[in-house]
Amino acid sequence: MSTRARLLHAVKTLIPNVDFWSLRYSHRKDHQIRVRQNKPEPILLTHSQGIHITIIQRGGIGYAATCDLSNSGLKKAIQQAINWAEFSRHDALIKPHQYPRPQTSGHWQSPVTQPWESTTISDKLHLLTEICHNLHLNQSIVDWWSMLCNSETTSLLITEDVQIEQQFSRLTAMMFSLANQADQSQSRSFGIEHSAQSGLELLSQIRFSDQALRISEEAQQLLSAPDCPAGRRDLLLMPTQMTLQIHESIGHPLELDRILGDERNYAGTSFVTRDMFGSYRYGSELLNVAFDPQDPQQIASYHFDDEGTPAHLEYLIKNGILQRPLAGLISQNRANLPGVANSLACDWNRPAIDRMANINLVAGNSSLEQMIAQTESGILMDTNQSWSIDDSRNKFQFGCEYARPIEHGELTDVVKNPNYRGISAQFWRNLSAVGNQDTYQALSVPACGKGEPNQAIQVGHASPACLFKNIDVFGGQ
Repeated sequence: MSTRARLLHAVKTLIPNVDFWSLRYSHRKDHQIRVRQNKPEPILLTHSQGIHITIIQRGGIGYAATCDLSNSGLKKAIQQAINWAEFSRHDALIKPHQYPRPQTSGHWQSPVTQPWESTTISDKLHLLTEICHNLHLNQSIVDWWSMLCNSETTSLLITEDVQIEQQFSRLTAMMFSLANQADQSQSRSFGIEHSAQSGLELLSQIRFSDQALRISEEAQQLLSAPDCPAGRRDLLLMPTQMTLQIHESIGHPLELDRILGDERNYAGTSFVTRDMFGSYRYGSELLNVAFDPQDPQQIASYHFDDEGTPAHLEYLIKNGILQRPLAGLISQNRANLPGVANSLACDWNRPAIDRMANINLVAGNSSLEQMIAQTESGILMDTNQSWSIDDSRNKFQFGCEYARPIEHGELTDVVKNPNYRGISAQFWRNLSAVGNQDTYQALSVPACGKGEPNQAIQVGHASPACLFKNIDVFGGQ
């Protein structure tokens, strides 16, 4: 009997007559292989399996979770959820009619052409060791490593009438190089943003093996580079930095549960308020940002969120005007605002909350060459290295690994320790050019933390290169 059939049979047998119930099952397997300084490190293999059950009864809502999938374990979890439903029915923040009830069954599976198991562990270690040898350019490279991470997750959502199964295969390939000379250290990295729903075919798509020599050469080059100049300049951000800019100053501020105050004691609030949706100018007319769960390879694509809501493309910001928040059905019902299908949980032992998924900045019409040529005095920055943002997700400061000034429409020599700062509510209004499809990359943030107890998930951000006018940039570590 399949896991789905066994769980469905057991739960239907064990759950008493209640107003509503749902069961979410998750089985996750993670594999991590890393070679550091040409030596293999211990291989990490983790498994996680369990269920999260929701009961609505007599005006109350209760949850429970367990990794004991025996009938006795399920029975205990069901009773615990019923007890919590009874306990909460007079004091619940969420009313039973606000809780999502899935209406449609369905299936999702990541597109994989070269499964993780199609090559041996020895083959993977050989690849990573070769990359490490290429990373160790000379004695100025004092630390270097390469890594492969694979995650396989099966998720089931079952109610009396609906069954949703989704199978996710995610791959991340990373490398890092640290150069040192006297009291100077500089690093370059590749790949942490390139996670995708994919098999090993991702390695050829991102030309993984070809990056090692380049990033070590650039780390070494940075050692002798001057500090980034300070002052007001135009700023050309490459997609590897746009990823975090979107994440911190668009994604987090638009989470509706944060706007409603749910995160204020842990991760802060938002400068965005409910009355801004539909009218607030978030950025220039060039700014178009979509919640897009439909790209099969992007890291956070799916057909249904973890409450069973079908996921569709929706614009969060259109022509610079704020359209809708990142809000699952519960938050939508609480605030009486439209939202998206983004109620997600990191694992079986957490409830679903409002999360980012694929939050993508839509490509424009400018080539990289055109954006450089139109810049009289500016700087190009690539690959995030540090970040800081206030608890309302408004004032921020970001640092990058690599930068090149632009003078009179031409790139000049490399500078080190580039940083920039701004205010979200003003920064996006200074967007003056959006790169075309040739500059566009679908990338990711590997671990976005939120919620109490904490939940860390991967989220996707796709973006072209973007040019911003009159930004405060500065150097120094």
